[in-house]
Amino acid sequence: MSAVTVLLGTTNASKITRFRDLLAGYDLTFLTLNDRQISEEPPETGATPEENAVLKAAFYGQFFDTVICNDTGLYLDGLPLTDPRQPGLHVRAPQGKRLDDDGILAYYTALAHELGGRVLAYYRDGIAVSRGGKISSFMASDEVTRASAFYLTDVPSPKRQPGWPLNSISLNRHTLTYFSEADPNQYDVPAESVLLGEYRRRLLAFLTEALGL
Repeated sequence: MSAVTVLLGTTNASKITRFRDLLAGYDLTFLTLNDRQISEEPPETGATPEENAVLKAAFYGQFFDTVICNDTGLYLDGLPLTDPRQPGLHVRAPQGKRLDDDGILAYYTALAHELGGRVLAYYRDGIAVSRGGKISSFMASDEVTRASAFYLTDVPSPKRQPGWPLNSISLNRHTLTYFSEADPNQYDVPAESVLLGEYRRRLLAFLTEALGL
């Protein structure tokens, strides 16, 4: 089978690493929006990360045949969904103001401090693939989402990951290691390891089918 070139609907180079690692062993070449000089942005009016990922995939599918789009929501335990401090789908633009990596780190460090120095948090991850105009999508179950919960802390690690600033203030809730310093998918609770491993298997199965691999 010939190599497949995939456009990631993002300017975040760190996401290339994520999908390259996930799809290791397949003959794929990844491009970002910057590589294709695409500056247009789709409206993100979905109610969930999956809905926003689908909107992105439909939009960027106009520019490239095969596209992967990812949208993520961040939710903090103890804050009602209606609380303006709840990030939800606006991780990079909390309360309506878009922030760069430094701004993100400063904002969420201050928010964690405001909430007592450490708050339980979890991501909801939605992924969509557009291939030849056909769109497929995937989102983790509530069970998996809760299994991957972590602590957001007001004490940052000195180690930074460009494109993933929150990893510097995110702690594995069992080992209390920073995501930026260790593999965030390593858990010391066997049941959670099995559950997250199954999520990875299902995500990989979705991607290989949607991409026609």
